[in-house]
Amino acid sequence: MNFTLTTLGTASALPTVNRYPSAHVLNVHERLFLIDCGEGCQMQLRKQGISFLKLSEIFITHIHGDHIFGLFGLLSTMSLLGRTADLFIYAPENFSPVLESILRLFGAQFKYKAIHKIVSGDRPEVIFETKGSEVLAFPLNHRVSCYGYLFREKRPQRNIHKFLIEKYSLTLREIARLKEGENIIRDNGDLLDSGEITYIPYTPRSFAYCSDTAPFPELKNWISGVDLLYHEATFLEDNAKTAELTFHSTASQAATLAADAGVKKLIIGHFSSRYRDLSLYESEACSIFPETCLATEGKIIEIPLKKYSVDEN
Repeated sequence: MNFTLTTLGTASALPTVNRYPSAHVLNVHERLFLIDCGEGCQMQLRKQGISFLKLSEIFITHIHGDHIFGLFGLLSTMSLLGRTADLFIYAPENFSPVLESILRLFGAQFKYKAIHKIVSGDRPEVIFETKGSEVLAFPLNHRVSCYGYLFREKRPQRNIHKFLIEKYSLTLREIARLKEGENIIRDNGDLLDSGEITYIPYTPRSFAYCSDTAPFPELKNWISGVDLLYHEATFLEDNAKTAELTFHSTASQAATLAADAGVKKLIIGHFSSRYRDLSLYESEACSIFPETCLATEGKIIEIPLKKYSVDEN
């Protein structure tokens, strides 16, 4: 079961010769989510061999150009390639005029519907779900309405330790109830403890995406314990004042958040064009949170599946 992040763009407002504006693809069980769509997103999708038509949903954090200018071309190309399935775009309310403009000017020949699903609220809320996963949106602290997204697997159904089926002569009905987490008291008074007879087959995985935002105290609780955190690090500490004025974060602030939230791994991006040597970001963040890596165009990070080790002896 795949759970993989592919980075397409790591620049902030100004692209460079080596960095594209923000765009990422998250593969969750072979369902592809596009997160932000900066200029050049189509080219990067081509380079990474990702099918435009396999993108299931699009999640936009906010309507600054470096996060949405790629949509104009992408939506058109999807139609040219024959997309007919509805496309749902999750974004703040002020995205509506942007989408309406695209459709009015270029959408007459679209063979599919592009539908804006408004993201709102002042705390994490589930905005999308499948049988095995769900997506939550939460507000960030930026100059315009901006939202982060938390993608996580749902807790899987419990499995039965097979060697206990015969030991306890379990019936099909009992197995079904135990897998639902229910304890059973038999007519003879014996207790069948679901926690002992069953197990969770794997640990659910999670990924949080935070761009763009200045630090704020609630965020560490909203993303607590995630396996992978993408967090913007537009500036280094030498430009902390600029970060504060523009409602962005420094590499140190991103790393501090990761440490405080107890995340497993941090990936930083959205780098200012004023810095050519990205190793400075890595050094600054790793001094606080060693499990930090840089987002780079084409970088793929897989969150491995941690399966339960069944001991039947």
